[in-house]
Amino acid sequence: MNLDFSDEQKQLREQVRRFLSEQCPPTAVRAILEGSDRYDKALYSGLAELGVLGAAIPEEYGGVGLGHLELCVVAEELGRVMAPVPVSSSIYLSAEFLLLAGSESQKSKWLPKLASGEAIGTFALVEGPGRARPESISARVTGGQLSGVKMPVADGCDADFAVVAARDEKEGVSLYIVSLTGEGVNREDLETIDPTRGQARITFDKAPAELLGSPGQGWHVATQVLDRAAVLMAFEQLGGADRAMEMARDYALDRMAFGRPIGSFQAIKHMLADMYVSATLARSNCYYGAWALGSGAAELPAAAATARVSATTAFQLCSKNNIQVHGGMGFTWAFDCHLYYRRSNALALALGSLSTWESQLIERMSACNVETAA
Repeated sequence: MNLDFSDEQKQLREQVRRFLSEQCPPTAVRAILEGSDRYDKALYSGLAELGVLGAAIPEEYGGVGLGHLELCVVAEELGRVMAPVPVSSSIYLSAEFLLLAGSESQKSKWLPKLASGEAIGTFALVEGPGRARPESISARVTGGQLSGVKMPVADGCDADFAVVAARDEKEGVSLYIVSLTGEGVNREDLETIDPTRGQARITFDKAPAELLGSPGQGWHVATQVLDRAAVLMAFEQLGGADRAMEMARDYALDRMAFGRPIGSFQAIKHMLADMYVSATLARSNCYYGAWALGSGAAELPAAAATARVSATTAFQLCSKNNIQVHGGMGFTWAFDCHLYYRRSNALALALGSLSTWESQLIERMSACNVETAA
């Protein structure tokens, strides 16, 4: 078991970091936060040209044909700069649904467009507050037409299509591809803590729906894709946590009080130490998740939940302590601390809440222990 990236993957990290440092400085994130655009279209096009969007998409479908480990490397760099682009919705989720359950015609139609940035996809699962469960899904497809409401849907106002979990005519949960630009679809922006990652309420009224995968297998497929996305999202959170920790460390070394750097005071040392321990633990768990994802190991469900819980905790702690280390200035709009705090809380709910993944981790670890004992 090798829990480190190869030299080629580290070179990819450096290449992506250089690109993002030039194309996605904090001013670019603020432009989306304060402006009318919901995401950075120029940055998204640049990522497509760089091959980032198609990193894990096979070459026969217009991708680069690398793999999930390379996508983990990219995700961490996107998280470091809080890139205001719909990569998670379009690549971590939609592309994975197509790769896992799509027909040849569906893959050929959508994957090249996702890899080139021509189209944006999203996943519409939840229908309101609370943990998503099969019994909580009420959206329904009858005669090939979808009716129901999904909210919140990440990047729902910008996506060209959605993979939607809905009840079929046999009362099972199936997946459907639905165009969001056609008839029977109404989209409404939702106010969120992080406007750089838009959320939407989507109302379907007899919208044409195309079955994705086998009937009645929607929840099973969705669980597999969410596990894959959880590892990738954990790397985004890890990148954000690391950058927030670096910001706090740099400020603690530069800011003087009573004739010495504030980093020399014990209270600040403790906060920075807590951030470092949390981020380092998250990195270890993320690397375990990346190994399970890249190798297709049976441990992926438990590894994904572990990475997700650890990275969520680390990013929220580091973004909060970053504000505290900056003192009163950390609470102001002029400093970038609030950007990481916003993103940490938005990502904490992106694929289900922290408590949801904690519950899944307990369930999955218990199942592993039972299998081991047997």
